[in-house]
Amino acid sequence: MSTDPSPSPAERPDPNEGNPALRARVPDHVADGCFSTGAIVMTGPSEFIVDFLQTVGRPHRVARRVVIPHPVMPQFIEALNSNLELYKNRFGDPPTPNVPNQNQARQPTPQEIYDDLKMPDEVLSGVYANGVMIGHGANEFGLDFLTSFFPQSAVSARVFVAAGQVPRLIESLRGAVRQLEARRQGQQQPPPSGNDPPAGNDPPTGNDPSAGNGPSAGDL
Repeated sequence: MSTDPSPSPAERPDPNEGNPALRARVPDHVADGCFSTGAIVMTGPSEFIVDFLQTVGRPHRVARRVVIPHPVMPQFIEALNSNLELYKNRFGDPPTPNVPNQNQARQPTPQEIYDDLKMPDEVLSGVYANGVMIGHGANEFGLDFLTSFFPQSAVSARVFVAAGQVPRLIESLRGAVRQLEARRQGQQQPPPSGNDPPAGNDPPTGNDPSAGNGPSAGDL
């Protein structure tokens, strides 16, 4: 995923020089990061919203909310998928998490999902990210979400995800992109009635309260 900012005027220093993402500043309140057991992905009018969840114990909570512009999401998916392939070459296939069979149960609505989640005030507005750095060990992936602005990149959120969750995370992110593409194609067609539907967030495309007893709108 590209983490370089847009080209700068010639009279200013070039922020691309020396790959600023590799020397991104890590604020103290971000440095410790958080571990996520699942995520919910939503599609907004100009951005994707990724809610990283912690579902160990009760109440389940949104630990981090990351806001990613539409053009950046395919790059994030590509970078995450490339990192997964590197992981497989080194460690083999990641372990598959145990997920309860949800096909026989009614899927909860988005409102029901969030009714069961604690949303701390400090995560309501989320953090913006137009880049990401990804690393992995034998058991987990580390996602450093970046704001790549002149004169220096900074880490806006640090999230750790179990290696076994990554393939499902990729599929959920791809589902959100497909949802956006379908919506755009639908907007190119004449509306069936005289009024267009109001703009707003689409329902979640992925969710994994993978403790096994939480709401789910389709596992991540």
